[in-house]
Amino acid sequence: MAIEDIYAEELIYNYENPSAKGKLANSTVSMHEENVSCGDVITVYLVIKDGKIANAKFEGTGCVISMGTANMLIEHVKGVGLEQLEKMTQGDLLKLITIDPGPVRMHCATLSLRAVKKAVLGYEKKPIDTATKEL
Repeated sequence: MAIEDIYAEELIYNYENPSAKGKLANSTVSMHEENVSCGDVITVYLVIKDGKIANAKFEGTGCVISMGTANMLIEHVKGVGLEQLEKMTQGDLLKLITIDPGPVRMHCATLSLRAVKKAVLGYEKKPIDTATKEL
């Protein structure tokens, strides 16, 4: 088995067993995002306390890449500071999921990161930066 297959299996596992899927009734902020080109949709729910993500969940539908990545990212952001999340890039996300979905499917992989960053920036009443808009 090639190393790429192992990483793909992890993404599939997160798609099939989403530990972070669900709605948080007590969320501090939420953000809904869609990929109009493919139909993937996500809503992220964040509980923010003391400048960090105290809890996070997501709801959504979409392909293995978008929903598997969403689960991995949402699990990753728990305990992370808002400033660090603001600076998170597409490259950081690709390191987290350990695969490169390629240019055609990159929008699937970055959907959840765009939602998280927009939620954090909105919470902090900061403008949405160009890098976040382009995710």
